[in-house]
Parts: sequence; structure tokens; C-alpha cells
Amino acid sequence: MGLSPSTSAPDPRGRRLLELARAAILRGSADDAYPREAWLAAPGATFVTLKLDGELRGCIGSLEARRSLAEDVVRNALAAAYRDPRFPPVTVAERERLQIEVSLLAPALPLAATSEAEALRLLRPGIDGVVLEYGECRSTFLPQVWESLPVPRDFLGELKRKAGLPRDFWDPAIRLSRYAVEKFA
Repeated sequence: MGLSPSTSAPDPRGRRLLELARAAILRGSADDAYPREAWLAAPGATFVTLKLDGELRGCIGSLEARRSLAEDVVRNALAAAYRDPRFPPVTVAERERLQIEVSLLAPALPLAATSEAEALRLLRPGIDGVVLEYGECRSTFLPQVWESLPVPRDFLGELKRKAGLPRDFWDPAIRLSRYAVEKFA
């Protein structure tokens, strides 16, 4: 299944992933009887982003495909709605009003950057999701974050801050990876 950079397409797969996410949030629990479609049973990594009145209300995901695509979407939808530490759990009144976005991730590929300047040159605004790792520190931004942080230096600075590092920190031991997503909303 080829992934295109941050596209939004109303295809049947996207509709199905969004249905699974919304149903899980409305139920408030995971149903262990996941759909049997072969493509949903294959391993997949997703992020589920929730917005309420245009504002972020939750975002949780998986960077690596470790469970079926269906289970990943359901569990990430529930986590985004009820366990994102940045927000209180979604209320019953909010459930129907949530805007849901499911991002299907391609595997991350190492970004061969030996300096911050090189990393900034290699980043592709609007295309790359980025994972930053340094020791025990780790963070990621989906490609959609480029919409609010379009300048690579700001994007990377906020990614470092999210990982618990100073915005202006750089060390040759920092590891960066990039990934593409197929986005459904």
C-alpha cells in the first residue's frame, strides 16, 4: 500500500479507518472482535488526531507496526480521546462533535545528518514526519505539524523541546528519522 505525502483522500480505506476510530470513541472501549478484512488484519502504524472546534483535543499514535491496523486505529483513538496526558478525557457531549483524523504511517527511514545545519537542509517541509531520538529522549511530529511550524529551524527546535531538550541543543548523537503519512479526515 503506497503512501503519498500528507494527502487526504476520501477512499474506502480512509472511510473505514475513520469509522473504526469514531465507533471506538463512541463506545468508549475496544472491541476485541476486530474486522476481518485482510488489509485491516495486516500490521499497521497510525496516529489518531482529534480536534474540537478546530483546536487539538488529543493525538496519540504508534511509530512502528506492531499490531493489526484495525487494532492500532481503535487503541490509538481510545488513547487520544481518553488518555492523552495533555487533555482531560473527552466528555459524552464532545464525542459527536469531534473531528477525527487518521494518519497511516510508512516505516521511518534514518535521516543521515551529522550536523544540525545538514539536518535542516535535508528536512522536507510539508512532507516529512520526523522522529528525534537522543539518549532516553524521543519525540515526533507528524507532517501536518509543518502547517503551524513551516520553518525547518522552528520545526526542529520545537521537536527538541517536545523531547525535553533545549530548542538550541545539538549533539552528534542525535538520531533523526523521517516518515510519510497517508492522512484521512
